[in-house]
Amino acid sequence: MSTASRVATHIPAAHPATGAATSLLDDYTPGARFLATPRRTLLAHGPARQVPHGAQPVDQRVSLALAEAADAGQEAPVVIGAIPFDHTAPAALSVPAALRVAPPLSSDPLIALPSTGVDSPGWHIRPVPEPEVYAAGVASAVERMWRGEFSKVVLARTLELTSPAPLDVPAMLQRLARRDPSGYTFALPTGPGRTLIGASPELLVSRRGRQVVANPLAGSSPRSDDLAEDVRRAAALLESAKDLHEHAVVVDAVHQALAPHCSGMTVPPRPTLIRTATMWHLSTTVTGTLTDPDTSALTLACALHPTPAVCGTPTATAQQVLTETEPFDRGYFTGMVGWGDAAGDGEWVVTIRCAEAEERMLRLYAGAGVVAASEPEAETAETAAKFRTFLSAVGAEL
Repeated sequence: MSTASRVATHIPAAHPATGAATSLLDDYTPGARFLATPRRTLLAHGPARQVPHGAQPVDQRVSLALAEAADAGQEAPVVIGAIPFDHTAPAALSVPAALRVAPPLSSDPLIALPSTGVDSPGWHIRPVPEPEVYAAGVASAVERMWRGEFSKVVLARTLELTSPAPLDVPAMLQRLARRDPSGYTFALPTGPGRTLIGASPELLVSRRGRQVVANPLAGSSPRSDDLAEDVRRAAALLESAKDLHEHAVVVDAVHQALAPHCSGMTVPPRPTLIRTATMWHLSTTVTGTLTDPDTSALTLACALHPTPAVCGTPTATAQQVLTETEPFDRGYFTGMVGWGDAAGDGEWVVTIRCAEAEERMLRLYAGAGVVAASEPEAETAETAAKFRTFLSAVGAEL
């Protein structure tokens, strides 16, 4: 079998070679598929077998594509790509003919080296909607919640950044990966000349053998450059009744969605904190043992999506509210990105802290969970803080 047709998913358990992961980051070029997780780093090049759109559920179409690749002689085929927020819309999933796999970026000492300087090409930034319009949408949602129509909705807004020069997507990816090497960093083609790029902190679900892990995040606070203030904000988040309630709703939904597929589930009674370069998040790690070994990671991800952390609750009502309120199509934002193999193992991540890049334009996305206790100014400020992840990677400021 030729090198180009060989796909490897085994990760050496100990003493990974220095530079193995960062070399994949350095070798990324637009059109390739890059995904870094806390377990592995993947880079796919070359011709790929696209997972077709169709009436069948996406997990069934992926299983069929993987089986066809194996029948065609491909060794250990893997699917990699992105699924939109509306999972009935066409996805950007493929089975690459050539996949390089390395240990996680966080295990590679070379990830600590600084990325190249940030070029500021003179961005033109247009918010969609304007912050005051977004805040009015939050206020309207809160009023409706007090009337008992629903209990939570996640409202998003965007920034459209236009550059006078062509975008340097590999440089953006370098900055994102080196800033948060322990997270989930991705750059994936979603159409001709279009790339979905980002650094998400949130694992939707992973499956390894019969071990299932989900890590819902809900409840956030911006980081501070002042150490004492940063610690104060973290402590306040852990005690915030509003954020703890919001988090509990999401954890309960994840538990209920996974329970039919798992036994021996463990759900900690209180959340802990995780941090990114710009945000603190309440975090709970939910674990379980898969009942049916034929249930894939992607099947579990589809059962979970959309969680109240990206949509709201009740789900159908929240979806209707965000459709009425958001003046744009979410596309892949708050969908999922990840990988899976024919055995059913895989990792699927919530698509947040991301942008869609095309020629000279970036569209950035950020959302905030709105509950009855929400304040419009605070939720608008939270989305601004979440934009900082990507703005810092391109040398732009609000």
